Amino acid sequence: MKDRAAYIDFIERRYFGGVSAGDLAGVRDCFADDAEVLIRHGDNPERRYSPSPGPGQEPLPSFFEHLCGNYDCWFGEFRHTIDVEGQRAASRFVVRLTPRPGGLYADQPVQKLLNSNFFEFANGRITFMMINYSNAAGPDTPTGYPRG
Repeated sequence: MKDRAAYIDFIERRYFGGVSAGDLAGVRDCFADDAEVLIRHGDNPERRYSPSPGPGQEPLPSFFEHLCGNYDCWFGEFRHTIDVEGQRAASRFVVRLTPRPGGLYADQPVQKLLNSNFFEFANGRITFMMINYSNAAGPDTPTGYPRG
């Protein structure tokens, strides 16, 4: 991508816009065939996904099928740091997940998450994405402390 605006457009419109619209084919096209997605949430075990999963990875479409099948997703309040030459970006944003009627979480309240995603790109597609998120409505106390 040629400049900061192109990265922001890709991240906000093509990737997150595709997730919000439930356009799973469009979202899948945002990723290189050998991309890796790493998800971190508090003390929970890391989850790894890839369009072409290897050992320790799950199929990437399963993540988006679960997300879009159970929630209406909204993403906003973006703040981006873009490294055009290094083909990297970091984005902070708010996510609102509204449970879909009939979905696995239909009886749960709307969730508001505070996310940070770190992206690496090649040839106009995501090659690596790390998702860090916290539930803004969760407790203010940590669930674990560093040891050692």
